[in-house]
Formats: sequence, C-alpha cells, structure tokens
Amino acid sequence: MRVAVRAVVVLLVPVMFGLGTVAAFAGSATASGSSGLIVAVGAENEYANVISQIGGRYVKVSAIESNPNTDPHSFEASPSVAEVVSAAQIVVQNGLGYDTYMNDIESGSPSSARKVIDVQTLLGLPNSTPNPHLWYRPTTMPAVAKALASDLSAIEPSHRSYFQANATKFDNSLKPWYAALAAFAKRYPKTPVATTEPVGDYMLEAAGTVNETPFPLQADIMNGVDPAPQAVTFQGSLFSKRLIKVFVYNQQVTDSLTASFLADAEKYGIPVVGVYETMPTPGYDYQSWMLAETSALQRAVADKVSTRKL
Repeated sequence: MRVAVRAVVVLLVPVMFGLGTVAAFAGSATASGSSGLIVAVGAENEYANVISQIGGRYVKVSAIESNPNTDPHSFEASPSVAEVVSAAQIVVQNGLGYDTYMNDIESGSPSSARKVIDVQTLLGLPNSTPNPHLWYRPTTMPAVAKALASDLSAIEPSHRSYFQANATKFDNSLKPWYAALAAFAKRYPKTPVATTEPVGDYMLEAAGTVNETPFPLQADIMNGVDPAPQAVTFQGSLFSKRLIKVFVYNQQVTDSLTASFLADAEKYGIPVVGVYETMPTPGYDYQSWMLAETSALQRAVADKVSTRKL
C-alpha cells in the first residue's frame, strides 16, 4: 500500500542549521583533514546537526540523509556517499536497521582511526527494539552529545574544554522542549491519539499521550507491508467514533492508506500533525525542531489546529 519516493543520491551541498553550519562535501578523500578541521558525518541530518553544535568551529560535517520529502527507509547509498563516509574521522548513525548502508560502507573501507557512534549501541538497545526513530526520545541526544564531546576530544585533545562546554550548552538548550512535554502531559493527561508509523511515538509517550493505534499496524506501514484488514478497520473506527483527539502521521511518506486516514480525520473533525523523520531545513536545529513538533501537538489538542508541515 505504500508508494514512497526513493532517495538514491545524497545531498552534497552546504546545509544551514539554526545553531551552525553543516558543510557537506563531495570529492575525494583529500578533503579529509585538509582544512585542519575534524571531518564528520551524520547518517541523518538531525545527528549531523548535533555534531555541528558540539564540534562547532573545529568540525566539517556532512549529512547523508537530508531530504524531508523522501522516505529514509528507502534510502540507497551512492558511490559519492561511500566516498564521504570513508573519509570521515567521526560518524554518528542511528542503528536498529535504519541506516545499515553505513555499516556496509564502513566495513568496505575499514579504518582503526575512525570513531563510529552507533546510537543503538550507545543506548544499549537490543536489535529487537521495535521503534528505530531514536531521535524522538528525550534522552537520546544528550547521550549522543556526551559521546561526541568525548570522541572529538580524543581526536583533538587541545580543544577538550571547548567540546565539553558545547555539550553542556546543548543539554541546557533542550530544557524548553522538556518543559513543553511536561506541561502537555500535566494539562492534557492520557490524551488519546492515533498514528500511522511510530515516527513520533517516543515524543508522544513523553508527552503522556495514549496511542490507540495497534503497534502491528504502525510497524506494517513503516515496513511497507499491507496491514491486516481488521487492523485498518479498527483504525477507521478511532476516527468515526471520535475516540482520538489528534492524528499524527509521517508526512514524508505518501501512500493510499495514509491518504484514507487523513480523509477520515478531516471528515470527523480530528486535527492532524505531520511529523518528520529527517529534520526540516532551513530554519531549524534539533532543539527547535523537537519543540516545534511538540507545539504542533499542543495546538492540535488545545485549539484543534492542524499542522501538516512545519
């Protein structure tokens, strides 16, 4: 049921973020270290953005997956992607099968000097973890920032205090998001919601909502598998019986089933919120993106305002 646009090439142009620049680069491995900067790669642009914030003026960062109009699950690495990753001194990737092409590239061009932060491994999560969208967990990026400060310091020990200060600054900058989640949970406890995929599920959990959509349905849609008819019927009843306050969907994937759910939401007056798998740019850094998603949820429940795109 899923019709997704396939991303075959990487965006290899400068990408501006709210708290820094991720300078993506194409070309040979001579780019590595030639400017005196630490060459870094984030498999997804949200991780690249955090690298940018922690490394600051001492890093040159590339984001492999940056297009909010494509389905990251369908991403296929091109030779230029392999070249960029192979040249990196430090890499951050999600794990949990979300960006396995990174493992393939790293295995094909091994380097004992390359530092790889696999977020799944960093968080100690088993392969059976059902939801791979780890950046929506409020505890994920502080752990990534801490690991980055450590690894960057190992590469450039003379800048250790700079990296550590940036990690502390990053942690503090997440407080408005945490406050928004806590305020929502307190004001609208156990708000019933429905979803398509589990993209924003960690955020929804942190906000104290109750996701009425069965996880097998979410997983099937995420994996491009036709859901069981009874699951689709149950989801439809959530709209027709007005058992939910908001519908949260992955706006990066277009398919007929999502379209039918959106039509039901409109028919029965259920506000919708579109969430992203890759950070929308320009105009956002990781913190402002997460806060914007939470604010959209709050507007939907409080004011019945839909936000399909940030």
